[in-house]
Amino acid sequence: MFGKWKYTDFAAMMEEKARRHARGHYRRPKYNVPVNIIENETEFELHVFALTYPKENIKVSVVNDMLYVTGTRNPEDLSPNFMLQEYPIKSFERSFELSHRADKSNIKAHHKDGVLIVKVGKAQSAMDPEVNIDIE
Repeated sequence: MFGKWKYTDFAAMMEEKARRHARGHYRRPKYNVPVNIIENETEFELHVFALTYPKENIKVSVVNDMLYVTGTRNPEDLSPNFMLQEYPIKSFERSFELSHRADKSNIKAHHKDGVLIVKVGKAQSAMDPEVNIDIE
């Protein structure tokens, strides 16, 4: 996935795209919004880059031990002719497994400048300081 770019120029990339469409082998990959996760002493903080998604159309939920962040929108142009697409047009869904270190009852979210910030508090056991044991 992170190897060398296989196309020598833009025209070659477009020709390959046209051939794949003509053969019926082209499938648009699933795109998702990027997320950064930060851990500090008391919580985990997820920065979900949901630009152009209004906060009214974003949902954060917990089901069992999974945190789900989903978003939808209704763009004006539903099928633009992308040369390159790295961002979803209509919807996204991200899911994160919550470990025993997360406090599921202490989750808060706010939306600022197109970024959804979800704060998941740590369970008390995850915040206990390290205890050094003397060896006799």
